[in-house]
This record gives sequence, structure tokens and C-alpha cells, in this order.
Amino acid sequence: MVKNLLKRWGGFVAGLKTRWLTIFIWIILIVAVSFIWPQVNEEETTDQQLLPDDMMSVEASKIAAKEFADGSGTPLLLVWHRDDGLEMEDFELIQELYQDLENEPLDKQQTIPPFHQMPVEALFGSASEDGEALTTPIFFEGGTTTDEYSVILEDLRALIEEQAGEEITEKDLDESGLHLRFSGPVGIQTDTVSLFSNADIALLIATVVIVFALLIILYRSPILALVPLVAVGIAYGVISPLLGFLASKGWIEVDAQAISIMTVLLFGAGTDYCLFLISRYRDELRHERDKYVALKNAMSGVGGAIMMSSSSTVIGLLSLALGIYASYYRFAVPFSLSIFIMGIAALSVLPAILALLGRFAFIPFVPRPEEMIQEMEEKKGKKLRRPKTTNKFGNKIGSLVTKKPWTVILVTLVILGGLAAFVPKIQYTYALLDSFPEDMPSREGFTLISEHYPPGEIAPLEVIVDSNGEEVDLKVELEEHPFAEIVSDAEEGSENSDIKKWEVTLSIDPYSADAVESIPDFKEIAAEALAAVDVTDAEDQVWIGGETAGLYDTDQATSRDQNVIMPVLLLILAVMLVIFLRSIVAMVYLLFTVILSYASALGLGWIVLHYFFDVSAIQGTIPLYSFVFLVALGIDYNIFLVSNLWDNRKSMPLKDAIANSVSVTGGVISSAGLILAGTFAVLATMPLDVLVHFGTITAIGILLDTFVVRPLLVPALTTVIGRLSFWPGKLWKLKNHETLHKWSGKR
Repeated sequence: MVKNLLKRWGGFVAGLKTRWLTIFIWIILIVAVSFIWPQVNEEETTDQQLLPDDMMSVEASKIAAKEFADGSGTPLLLVWHRDDGLEMEDFELIQELYQDLENEPLDKQQTIPPFHQMPVEALFGSASEDGEALTTPIFFEGGTTTDEYSVILEDLRALIEEQAGEEITEKDLDESGLHLRFSGPVGIQTDTVSLFSNADIALLIATVVIVFALLIILYRSPILALVPLVAVGIAYGVISPLLGFLASKGWIEVDAQAISIMTVLLFGAGTDYCLFLISRYRDELRHERDKYVALKNAMSGVGGAIMMSSSSTVIGLLSLALGIYASYYRFAVPFSLSIFIMGIAALSVLPAILALLGRFAFIPFVPRPEEMIQEMEEKKGKKLRRPKTTNKFGNKIGSLVTKKPWTVILVTLVILGGLAAFVPKIQYTYALLDSFPEDMPSREGFTLISEHYPPGEIAPLEVIVDSNGEEVDLKVELEEHPFAEIVSDAEEGSENSDIKKWEVTLSIDPYSADAVESIPDFKEIAAEALAAVDVTDAEDQVWIGGETAGLYDTDQATSRDQNVIMPVLLLILAVMLVIFLRSIVAMVYLLFTVILSYASALGLGWIVLHYFFDVSAIQGTIPLYSFVFLVALGIDYNIFLVSNLWDNRKSMPLKDAIANSVSVTGGVISSAGLILAGTFAVLATMPLDVLVHFGTITAIGILLDTFVVRPLLVPALTTVIGRLSFWPGKLWKLKNHETLHKWSGKR
């Protein structure tokens, strides 16, 4: 029934009279939405608050802003540095700068410390202990936009370099002399935006180029290489303004990272869906003279697999909406909506384009049925070369997995299992700056501070309590913690005197795993002190703030999201596989192979990044990102393979059906896998380490799935499990040597 509907749909969108109409409707739609709605990159958010409002560190930040705000504004940190020690003329330059800022403030400048009024000796005493670095702030009005900051910093840079007589803000830190870097919240915010200012266009161009190049190499037809790109481009023309509209209304949030991954996902997965149909259309053209009939047959043959693949990916990506961490749930709608629209395009505008081009799309290797070839031979009076109808390599693989399935299973399990064994060795980080390039100015400034000042001074903890009117002082108790270097005296809230705050400077790196893991200890110390003076619900009256507490909460949020999203995604895909294949057994071992593929990809990704590129830790968000993408996309290839196998089983003995499916689908799945992996590998060119690591691991996972799991492990498992692979569907009743036709005849 579904196949008949798809055949009729193919005739409806790609018939002789309707093909132009379908293309025209899509073009009109693109023009209309692009004119009415903004593009998605115009609605990017720069909000770096990724934690939910009820997390402890976020609540601590709100309390601190209300009770302990000094009204100084948002800081820009000027980090001054000279390798052999700051000189007197450097301090005089700093004083001259602050005098100018006092006389002629920068736009949006709120306050500055009175460095220009201090004796030079006093300013010298504010430098780091080794005398090589000094940090001086400038405070700006809250609500200043990133665009405004960019202009302000350019003005400030020009002023400083005019006074210094050289480009001290840009010259390499390895060079001798005075250096200056802009860091702190303002510096990081402007650097983040500038990193992605042109990155989305560059990423789009790089993705298109690599997809086109791979299509040319794999199919050796320039026209055919353009067809998927045109189809994906048309879909993108609708998706970008649609997401821009949703973001402009505040219904979704999109950041530069989400747009980058969405672009890669759309071109990678979209090209795959196109190739599924194009490959089947080419096969049909080898047996059918009429291109419209061939197209309808192709739609009938693979339309269901494309629908199932895109649906499983859409629902899988939607599972990210269950997350509480913004970097997860922000992705859900943009990614799933992109795949949904791409799925529609693959089943509407793509058939229309193919109907328009017909056999011309495959030049110079035009597929024709034998009768057409013979007619051409008669006209030309010479013998024409026939296209290869069999895949020799695919046939060998099909023979291997059906004749030696246990050997294949054991070898692949040892290899994949060995790679997965590296997963426990992976080190993770949640520090924002760890994801930025090491030569980014604000990160360089941050590094200078951490190298020349006590480790904990760069990001102290804030221990805040509500004493409920009781007398409490935590200074002594907090000082007893082995990581506490300095604990300030208590500070009372400006609006509520029961709110008290102690600032704790750690003796270790505040971004280290040990520091992050110590947050519950500090909270317990404060809670016990409150409980000792009979404060009720003492644990609920304690908040730990600061960047270390933020990293702890990020770890808690991402761990929670992994524990929720991973099983939900597997459950969703399990239900969809059972509905599509009508087999519980197949669902179980297909999900097993996808999970194993994911674990081995994570392990091999760590080997590549850590041992070959000296990456000390990957971002803690990557395991869930990679899981969702590799499971949702990896299941697509399994669906394409087993749907063909299930069809073959009706007319072939089991082993023949398996071998034929491996041979027939091998070429298109291998091509699709290479292209999808290539598009994700493009992320390695991005300026953000989290995208580089994610792109690397996902590309590796796709290649493992394409060339190990799909052609070897899945068919071998199906061979060993035999007819039980189809249980409880009716095909499981067939003996391995029987076909559905013969079995029905016996009945």
C-alpha cells in the first residue's frame, strides 16, 4: 500500500505536466519566506548562559548581583605583560591611558579605577609577584551589545597603540617588549562573535566544495554531482528563513555553533537521501525505457526507506529537547526541522529535477535498457560498451559474510571492542575558554593571568548563605578545606543582612577536575555550619558561585541529560524499527551494532585527538552530541540495507538475500557514508575546539559504520541468527532455503 502511494506521489510531483510546477512552487516559497523573514544567522544569540535558572551557581550569581553588586558594570580586563618584567615606562603608559579615559571616556564606559592618580610605585605593587604581568580593568554599562563593544575596543586599541608607538595588542607573545591583551567578559564576548563573523559562509562554501568533489570522484558525472547540491540548496533556502523567523519570535534560540552543525548536517544527510533515490533511479533506467515510469518505480522502491530514515533522524534529534543544558535543547528544533524539510525536498523537488533531466543527468555514463542499447548500436553501426551490472567487490563481501559469518563477527567485535575500551580513558573539560583557539587574544590574556598570578585568584569561589537571622561565620571552617588558600571576611547583603558571602581563593587551578569535584565539600561545610545554629533546611540556604561552581553545575546538567536522552532515543528508535521491520530480534541487534559503533568511534576519536594531535581533554558535551548524531544517522544505513534485505527475502533464500543486499546497497551506502563523513570532517576547520572534536569523532563514527558495521557485522549477525532475525514477522516462518512465494504455494 505504501509503495503504491509513493508511486502515485512520484507521478504527482514529477510527471510530464507537474515537474515544472513542483520546482516553481519551491522557488516561489524560497523567495517569499526570504523576503518576509530574516535569515537564521541574523538571529544568532550570543548568550553564554547555558545552565537552567534553578542551578545553584546561577542562583548564586543572581543573589550576588542583587545583594553584593558594586554597580561598577561589566569588566574588560587589560592584561599587560613583558617577559623580563614590566618597566617604569610601562606603568607610566598605563597611567597615561587611564588619565585619557578619565578625560575622554569611551562610549558606554561606566567607571575606571584611579590608576592615573596612584604613585607609580603603588601601581608597581599591584603587578604579579614576578613583576611580569599586571591586570587593569575598565567597566562598561550593562546591556552594551557585542557590535558596540567591537567598535569600542577598536577605538581603545587605536588609542593605546598611538600612545605606545607600536601594535602591542597584536604582536606575537614570543616577541620581546610590552604586550597587551583584552580579556575578561567583554574581551571574550567580542572574540567569540568575531570568530564566527565569517565562519558560517566559509563553512557553507567548504561543505559544498567537498560534497561536489566527492560526488564527482564517486559518480564521475558533473551534472549528477550538481543535482543533490541543488536539492539541498533549495531546502536550505526554506530552512534558513524559517529558523530565522522562529528565532526572531523568541520561540527558539540558535547560536553560531548550532548553525555550523546544522549546515553540515543538512548537506551531509540531505545528500545521502538524494543519493538513495538517484541510485535507485539509475538502476530503474537500466530496465525501463520511459524515464517517468522508472522514476515512479524508484520512488516506490526507496521512498519508504527515505521516509523512515528521515523520520528516525527527526525524532532522534528532537530528543535533545529533553535536555536542560542549553547547548543540547537549543539544537533540537533547528536540527530536526532541517531534516524534516530536507526529507520533503528529497521526495518532491528532487524527483521533479530528475524527471526534468532524465538520462541526461548521468552523462557520460547514461543508463539504458538493453533494447535501447541495441537500437543505438544499429544506428551507429558499432558495438557499445555495457555498464557493469554487478559489483564484484560487493559480491565478495556478500559471499564472505554468508560463508564465514562467525569469523567476521569475532574479528569486528574484537576491533570495535578494542577501540571502545579507550572510552574510560577520555578526559573531559567544561571550561569555555578551553574550546577557543590558543591564539585568541582573550584566551591569551586569560593564560597570562593564570601563569603569573596564584592559580585560584583568577576565579575565586563565592560561598553565599541565608543565615535566617542567626549568627554564623564560616571563615574558620572554610579555611580548613585543603584547597582553600585565602578566605575573605564575611560580607553582608545590601538589601537583606541575613545574606552573607565569603570569597574563597583556591590553592589549585580553579578549572581542574579536583577543584570542580570540591564544590560539594564547600557546600557541605556551609550547610553543617548553618545546621549547627539551628537554621532549618540548611542545605537549601547555601549557594556556591563562581566559575568553578558553574563547571560543577555544567557537569551535573550534562550528566543528567545523557542519562535521560540516551535511553529515550534508543527507545524511540526501537519502536520505529519494530514498526518498520516488524521484527523485535532485528531491532535488538541493529541497536546493539549502532551502540557499539558509537563507543568505538568515541574511543578511536580519543586516540586520534589525544595521541596524534596532543588534545589533553575534549569538551564534556561531545559524548551526547556524538551519540545522538551517530545513532540517529547510523540507523539510516541499517534501514537502507535491511529494507532491501527484507524485500529480497520474499523471493530469495536467506543467504542469497543477504549477499545480494550487501552487493546492491554497498555502492550507494559507501558513497553516502564518505560524503556524510566528509561534511562532518569540514567542522575540523572551524575555530572552536568543540566543533573540531565533534566533527572528528562523528566523521570517524560514520566511516566505521559505513565500512565495518553495515557491510560486515550486520549481515554476518543476520546470517548467524537466521530466520529468527525476522521474528515475529511472517518471514521468520520461512526456512532458510525457502522463499515467500514457494512457502505460500505449499500452504
